Amino acid sequence: MSEDAKTEVARAPWHFWVVGVAALLWNAMGALDYLMTQTRNEEYMSQFTPEQLSFFYGLPTWVIATWATAVWCGVLGALLLLARRRQAAWLFLVSLVAMVVTTFQNYVLSNGMEVMGDAFSLGFTVAIFLLALVFFLYARAMHKRKILG
Repeated sequence: MSEDAKTEVARAPWHFWVVGVAALLWNAMGALDYLMTQTRNEEYMSQFTPEQLSFFYGLPTWVIATWATAVWCGVLGALLLLARRRQAAWLFLVSLVAMVVTTFQNYVLSNGMEVMGDAFSLGFTVAIFLLALVFFLYARAMHKRKILG
């Protein structure tokens, strides 16, 4: 391959590594939550009320699939961001969309608001959405600045 055919990748700024590690840690927490819920880890699930457990264990298969997509695309997006791959932005976008679909089902199409609608849970859901949006926008900006190859 000639020198001209190679894509030039710019040097990553210091904040790139901070955001990348933060994205990985944040999404790893989501993955842990998903795994503990899906495996019905007794110690982890003991923090929830019987109504909340019934809600989690009664989620339709398609919702579990969108939740899994949101979680694992977020983890993979963070890993690819740290590896400076342009696909990170797309994975963060897929994660964001899947999270919005999951949240819409949980709070609008079912009784999730009644079961999980306390101020902390709603605030945490907003934080999840905002961080997913920030990670997508950041990865897209890094791609445009030629930080991601």
